[in-house]
Amino acid sequence: MNLADRLTAAARGRHAVPDPAAATPAVPSLPDVPAPRAVPRPPAPVPPPTDALGRLKDRVATALFERMGGRMNDPNLSEDQLRALVLGELDEVVEQEKVPLSTEERARLTAELADDVLGYGPLQRLLDDDAVSEIMVNGPDSVYVERAGKLTRTGARFASEEHLRRVIDRIVSRVGRRIDESSPLVDARLADGSRVNAIIPPLAFSGSTLTIRKFAKDPFTVEDLIGFGTLSPEMSELLRACVEARLNVIVSGGTGTGKTTLLNVLSSFIPEDERIVTIEDAVELQLQQEHVVRLESRPPNIEGRGAVTIRDLVRNSLRMRPDRIVVGECRGGESLDMLQAMNTGHDGSLSTVHANSPRDAIARLETLVLMAGMDLPLRAIREQIASAVDVVVQLTRLRDGTRRVTHVTEVQGMEGETVTLQDAFLFDYAAGVDAAGRFLGKPVPTGVRPRFADRFAEFGIPISPRVFGMPEPVAARGWAS
Repeated sequence: MNLADRLTAAARGRHAVPDPAAATPAVPSLPDVPAPRAVPRPPAPVPPPTDALGRLKDRVATALFERMGGRMNDPNLSEDQLRALVLGELDEVVEQEKVPLSTEERARLTAELADDVLGYGPLQRLLDDDAVSEIMVNGPDSVYVERAGKLTRTGARFASEEHLRRVIDRIVSRVGRRIDESSPLVDARLADGSRVNAIIPPLAFSGSTLTIRKFAKDPFTVEDLIGFGTLSPEMSELLRACVEARLNVIVSGGTGTGKTTLLNVLSSFIPEDERIVTIEDAVELQLQQEHVVRLESRPPNIEGRGAVTIRDLVRNSLRMRPDRIVVGECRGGESLDMLQAMNTGHDGSLSTVHANSPRDAIARLETLVLMAGMDLPLRAIREQIASAVDVVVQLTRLRDGTRRVTHVTEVQGMEGETVTLQDAFLFDYAAGVDAAGRFLGKPVPTGVRPRFADRFAEFGIPISPRVFGMPEPVAARGWAS
């Protein structure tokens, strides 16, 4: 009999009650009476799964946190020191419980509790699962994950709201952030670079909410994206040439479409001999070049001071002699500073923006520039955008859960009051879907040669005509003698 069965049997023995049927005398049978008509009732809520082992673990974990107190988040303790301290306290707590455990069972219980306390509790198994790309905690009893672009609910749960809050505190404290009633939402990151957003009551009405955007241990390469169907080989050849020719590229897309992943792949095309400055709210990019300076914004302290914004970092980066500036996401007034940098010699810059189409991306940039507080006429803003941005790459998450590049669009300039755009690639939806509901279409060239292709020749970058949907030139044949 295993540990859980033994604990459950013991609990049943203590609370056993006599069978009432055994003590009740027989009653003469009554004549048959038609049974009343059944009235349908809504199904009773299913209680969360629990067992004796789970209850024991909850009791021990609660007692452990009471004994540890503030030492759990002591920045002066290394991970090894904290683990040794927790294991020592765990031994004493388990001893106080006076549960009959074998040596093997006690070691297993202690190891599970140590991982639960020192790791991320019920989320640790999901974090270790490479198939999970995103984890969404909507309160202690509701945990969802994304696998292959689809959302599913898991059986993972936290023991209580306090348990969930302890895990959130552990995550944010490791990167020098805090979360409490005065600052009830925070962006942070895990040690592996995964992005974390947490929001707690009173802003989160249904309980503390945690969202973790995981990243692969090994960064995706352009070959991976081609294999996933996100890019076509022709499209990747064009985007590589755009980055090497120092064109300014904006990656556009909705939430969860893979903008950061694509930005990471595009940045891999930057030559090794260039100085790159990356600017992000929470460091996510995984650039493989050697000469990279990574800057991260900082929220205000408890007194509301000391904040360093993305805009501050963009301005400062111009004094750092960058060859390339990579802004993780434009979401405010820093867009104006980035456009000015693109227009003043910092070619080859990369960034992302939230938008549903290339035209929407241009409109979004206009709105973000207005957030800078500068009283600029709309035409002047559009001229800045048209002269700064060369290419817009649009990402879309389709209904089958796949992420696809649906547009590669050239920003050609101004025509009257309008920024003119020209598509070089479009996603072909006409192929329909297969039996599993997966889209069979792929991105296809429009047959139009972009104007920026002339710049490839200036940089000596070879590119095949088939990239633009044009036939390969036929070599001249000599006459036979």
